[in-house]
Amino acid sequence: MHESLIDADLLARRRQRFLEQLGGAAAVIPAAPLVTHHADVEHAFRQNSDFWYLTGFDEPGAVALFLPHRDDHPFVLFVEPKDPGAEVWNGFRWGCEGAVARFGADIAHPRAELAGRLGGYLEGAEGIAFRVGRHPEVEPLVLKAWARQLDRAPRHGQAALGLVAPCPLLHELRLRKSAEELERLREAARISAEAHELARQVARPGLNERQVQAVIEQHFLEQGARGPAYGSIVAGGDNACVLHYTANSAPLRDGDLLLIDAGCSLSDYYNGDITRTFPVNGRFSSEQRALYELVLAAQEAAVAVVAPGHTAEQVHDTAVRVLVEGLLDLGLLLGSIDSVIEQGAYRHLYMHRTGHWLGLDVHDVGAYRLGEHPVMLEPGMVLTVEPGLYVSDRLPVPEGQPAIEERWKGIGIRIEDDVAVTEHGRDVLTAAALKAPVAMER
Repeated sequence: MHESLIDADLLARRRQRFLEQLGGAAAVIPAAPLVTHHADVEHAFRQNSDFWYLTGFDEPGAVALFLPHRDDHPFVLFVEPKDPGAEVWNGFRWGCEGAVARFGADIAHPRAELAGRLGGYLEGAEGIAFRVGRHPEVEPLVLKAWARQLDRAPRHGQAALGLVAPCPLLHELRLRKSAEELERLREAARISAEAHELARQVARPGLNERQVQAVIEQHFLEQGARGPAYGSIVAGGDNACVLHYTANSAPLRDGDLLLIDAGCSLSDYYNGDITRTFPVNGRFSSEQRALYELVLAAQEAAVAVVAPGHTAEQVHDTAVRVLVEGLLDLGLLLGSIDSVIEQGAYRHLYMHRTGHWLGLDVHDVGAYRLGEHPVMLEPGMVLTVEPGLYVSDRLPVPEGQPAIEERWKGIGIRIEDDVAVTEHGRDVLTAAALKAPVAMER
């Protein structure tokens, strides 16, 4: 019941790579705290992804130290100790003994001892890697320990001369998924795809958006996931033109489309992220079908660009070009393809990027550009590909572009898949969620 959710050897390999990247700097990586929902009720705990990636330890308030300058104990954990009284109320704790025996810490201390011990552990490090501005309880302790070293430097001749963020090093490691991580993302994709298929089977006019949400999230839980990876979007009709619509409270109307953006989060926090759009009554109108086929063509063209040596920017640019060409053909835009793209005159109909990295975070870490140069796709990277069109009065029509006819308004469509970069191309992890127009009808 209380086993670690990640293989201990995998965690040890991650820590070793991180320690090597740190050089002579010591890293302080705090766990997530509990967050108050209201009064004395807290949100369900969600571990900090960086902390989880390195430790697999799923309790709040802990702090991990990574000390490449200490050969005897490079990995130290501060955790809440065993306490039967507290565990009766809030559940099992591993304590200091478990932190060593199950999670590979060289030494573990009660969390209350961090203030007294931190300075000693950081002594001798060439720098301190700590994310400033995110951990209000730990940050003053780190700054105090660093200031004390700087004050003593004239007498001792050494101090941690720099305070740097660990994020670039750690997020570079997280960007490239291991074989084990890819398997977990495939599992999240499987469960998420099954839920989308169930949702399409049950959706019908007169049902409420929330009833469809319930079917999706019930499947997540029945399959052993923690639950939704983010607030599920179940948006009928014009609600689909609100990108982050999560009210999910409107009735489904005959003749509308239903956009569902939902994915599960596994027990070890790996996520799925799928969007599908289909007619509530099982039949596209001519306008709905025209826009659906256009979004699908853009999505398939963009997915085909995912391969080593290409970039996420090329994925986005490919989708935009297909969308703009199709919108020009339909009369929803005017001008040449290049001029419309250059002027951004399509953005009242398509206003977001075509995808993002996916992993322990739904919008996962990792740079898209390094200075002026876009990051090249490499095997092990995982990204979403999710073009869409959203036709409404919410944004003004750019000067020189045609007014939108009523027959198009209220149509919101997005199609999203999770795609892993492989050695020779791509693997669409979410292919089991159907998207061909014929599959969307019944």
